[in-house]
Amino acid sequence: MRRKERERGAEFIHRVMDRCEYMVLSMTGADGLPYCVPLTPVRSGETIYFHCAPEGEKTDALRANPRVAMAFVEEAETVPRKFTARYSSALARGTASEVTDEEEKREALRLLCLRHCPADMDRFDEVLKAWLPGTAVWRIHIDSATGKANAGD
Repeated sequence: MRRKERERGAEFIHRVMDRCEYMVLSMTGADGLPYCVPLTPVRSGETIYFHCAPEGEKTDALRANPRVAMAFVEEAETVPRKFTARYSSALARGTASEVTDEEEKREALRLLCLRHCPADMDRFDEVLKAWLPGTAVWRIHIDSATGKANAGD
């Protein structure tokens, strides 16, 4: 990181990961070209979970090369008349793997729903029953991470 005074520690990094609306997952496509996609994540310890369709470009890429990079941004706002923005960000690298254990898959989906739609948890079991067969869940073990607070100066 070029601006060392803006670098932050693990508590800050985890806060950004836990509060961002979405992350951008970057990977190498199965064709060798760069590929990235926004996803709604949830963090559990040093693991990021997300859900997706069982097949497609993203799953093909992750199966071909599980090494990924992630970008998380929160509290983004433009600073009027200063031609800049304020935000907090975390960048991480990790290794992705598909969750095949049904209990871990259910728990990851429960955590995702608790984070992104807590008011609807009364319907979780009903929706899970309908969607579980057609939903893939992936985990990313966080190998390294950095965080930054951009003061917008």
